[in-house]
Amino acid sequence: MSSLSVNAVNAFDAAAFTARFGDVAEASPWVAEAAFGARPYPDREALVAAFVGAVRAAPCERQLALLRAHPDLAGRTAVAGEIAEESRREQAGAGLGRLTAEEFARFHDLNARYRERFGFPFIFAVKGATKEAILAAFEARIDNDAETERATALTNVERILRFRIEDRVAP
Repeated sequence: MSSLSVNAVNAFDAAAFTARFGDVAEASPWVAEAAFGARPYPDREALVAAFVGAVRAAPCERQLALLRAHPDLAGRTAVAGEIAEESRREQAGAGLGRLTAEEFARFHDLNARYRERFGFPFIFAVKGATKEAILAAFEARIDNDAETERATALTNVERILRFRIEDRVAP
């Protein structure tokens, strides 16, 4: 996907904006639809802020649905290639497509325990991270209380939004 200028983004109508950015928030085009209302964006940072603001302003249940829309890291759907292209690239870039059998089993166990405890998948902005760093974060966060972990997961969603927008829009 080629990088756009902020002026080009500001020229989009609602349908074109959602078509271009509807997948920035995992399987949640409502985030782009809400962010569209903050136009015109003076710069890329304002565009990122509009997406983050849309997530923060959403009702609790909508935020939870956004969290639940994320795939498990190194989960079966990821291994089978049944996740969004951007998620697949991000996970592959972090080395999650090249796990040993032992590492895969560890991710599978942590994913199951985490989902059972919190009701949504472990979310970590993996861009630039290693599988070791991801596993360490997993281990550190699995014993968090529900409120802390939900906030931490949403912070990671915000980082993912930033990374994906930065990949699509020129500074």
